[in-house]
Amino acid sequence: MTRINNCEVCIIGGGAAGLMAALIAAESGRKVVIIEKNKFCGKKLNITGKGRCNITNNCDITAFMENVTVNPRFLYKALTTFSPTDTISFFENRGVPVKTEQGRRVFPVSDKARDVTDCLEHGCRTAGVRILQGEVKKIVTVDGKVKSVLFRHENEDCLIDCESAILATGGATYPLTGSTGDGYRIAKELGHTITDIKPSLVPLLVKESFCVECMGLSLKNVKVSFYDKNNKELYSETGEMLFTHFGVTGPIILSASAHIKSEFPCRMFIDMKPGLDEETLDRRLVRDFEENKNKNFINSLSALLPQKMIEPIIKLSGIDGLKKVNEITRTERKSFLQLLKGIPLTIKGTRPVSEAIITSGGVSVKEINPSTMESKLVKGLFFAGEIIDVDAYTGGYNLQIAFSTGYVAGQNS
Repeated sequence: MTRINNCEVCIIGGGAAGLMAALIAAESGRKVVIIEKNKFCGKKLNITGKGRCNITNNCDITAFMENVTVNPRFLYKALTTFSPTDTISFFENRGVPVKTEQGRRVFPVSDKARDVTDCLEHGCRTAGVRILQGEVKKIVTVDGKVKSVLFRHENEDCLIDCESAILATGGATYPLTGSTGDGYRIAKELGHTITDIKPSLVPLLVKESFCVECMGLSLKNVKVSFYDKNNKELYSETGEMLFTHFGVTGPIILSASAHIKSEFPCRMFIDMKPGLDEETLDRRLVRDFEENKNKNFINSLSALLPQKMIEPIIKLSGIDGLKKVNEITRTERKSFLQLLKGIPLTIKGTRPVSEAIITSGGVSVKEINPSTMESKLVKGLFFAGEIIDVDAYTGGYNLQIAFSTGYVAGQNS
């Protein structure tokens, strides 16, 4: 077995949280080693925001906390220590200019996630961080304190002595990027509680065939609303969504998944014309019907709906598509109007956690010091990023959580 010395802080995982922790620890004068499972760091970071990397959300702490769905109070100290404003300054001062877009989402001006990863990795290497490829097997403790980390490197077992270890392995999403849940196992072996692991910010499964018939169609500026079995509204938002072979996805759907959690089955309604009240929309229908009065119903809706949706929605309406528009009754028109204001779908579940953007659940925050990110059970053990039982809505919040917890863990390790 190879023994590696000259390390004070061993960081397990070279993603957003791990790279930030390593950089801050190294710039504080600590001797740092990152153990990364992949051949290069930031594999998941490089695909966030569709490859553009939504670094953070340009908002104050109060607004930020309102967008954290699980354990927001735990994050208060970390967010005040390294806030969204600090993140923006951090990257701009290191040569990555940023811009703020709709929803206060912050991206690099280049629209390249790789620039963010390169910035962090370059900073680490400049500060003397060693990056080793390997798969961690366990963290060795003696008398309740971190002593060393056992990992597999180049087909042999290696032991790296250290004073502190930071678990920044991510969750269980996108396993091809290395987030396979290893960190949960390691933490559990050290006595930590792992709360239920569930997908969050994840596509939704739909019972009806309507989505299959509209597969590939993207809708913009539509309103989606979700209701539980007691007709209580769970979530409502206007934005962009996409039909798939299994159901629905897209920004407003992913956000909805964080709200509805395990409320399945539940009902979803799509308002195709959220900017028009029923009276205004009815006048629009009357006008359109008058202009197309001699056409078949199926050929009269191209100005109102995307072409791919016309046949499925006519089928849903129960109106004969070959019926002449001037033969459509007032009752049928009103019924069709109601459909446009709320296409009904049944949500039966979510896609698997491996397809989620983030994992809900993880190491219990009750066992982590929120001021330092250090374990309350094992001295010298720290946590950062998605492995912790915190998560938030889409919009840069989860990446900011990774940076903030990574910063605090690196600062105190």
